[in-house]
Amino acid sequence: MAKAKRDIHRKVLDYQHKITTWLVKEYDAVFVEDLNVQSMLRADGNGRNKQDAAWRQFITLLEYKGDVYGTHVVQVEAAGTTKECAVCGVESSKSIWVREHSCPSCGFETDRDANAAMNVLQRGFSELGLGWPESTPVETVTATDTADLQQMSASHVIETGSLST
Repeated sequence: MAKAKRDIHRKVLDYQHKITTWLVKEYDAVFVEDLNVQSMLRADGNGRNKQDAAWRQFITLLEYKGDVYGTHVVQVEAAGTTKECAVCGVESSKSIWVREHSCPSCGFETDRDANAAMNVLQRGFSELGLGWPESTPVETVTATDTADLQQMSASHVIETGSLST
């Protein structure tokens, strides 16, 4: 039995090394919730699953590799990420089994986890002193410097989803 546990631990660690290396090579910034894992472990029925996830080990590896590869790794306040509307900021209470976010104030609807992820991103950008990207990814204008409508000068493509400072 001890050998099986060691094998599982090695496989988890190997996976964590691979995923953390990929994250810091792929992204300039990685934002995660600063979870209180110890209190989660004490909750009935949660201990084994959360412990097996080895969250603290994952964060340690992520932070170390972020330093090595020059990637910002930011832990943000976890409180309220699932309850706060990512669009308007209004907080609405919901039970843990409610998997959809539906804002009573602005009407924004999405998956609960997607809403939480947007809140984590917003908090992470804020920690880095950056604004939230605009929602329109690309805007184009009519080309005036060419008669050939099959080709358009790059100067006529405006990226509106870039970070603002």
